[in-house]
Amino acid sequence: MSVKIRLTRIGRHKDAIYRVVVSDSRSARDGRIIEQIGYFDPAKPVEAADINVELALKWLNKGAQPSESIRTLFTKKGIMEQYAKSKKEAK
Repeated sequence: MSVKIRLTRIGRHKDAIYRVVVSDSRSARDGRIIEQIGYFDPAKPVEAADINVELALKWLNKGAQPSESIRTLFTKKGIMEQYAKSKKEAK
C-alpha cells in the first residue's frame, strides 16, 4: 500500500479550502482517508495553514510520500527541514 499526504477539497463553489490528509494513493482525491492532519486556505498566507507538525512528521517517518503541493507547503512551514534533521539524527 502506497500512502500519500495530499490535499482534499472542501468549501463552496469558487471558494475552496483544503484538508491536509493521509490516504492510500489508489483512493479518490476526496475519497477514503487514513488521517486528517490539518487545513489549508489558499486565500490566506501559507503561515496561516493549520498543520499538526507531530502527525506530519510521524507519517513522513513511516514513509508517506507528500504530493508536490504538500511538499511546497511543508517546506514553507519548516516541516521538511525538521524531517530532514530527524532523519539525519537517526543515522
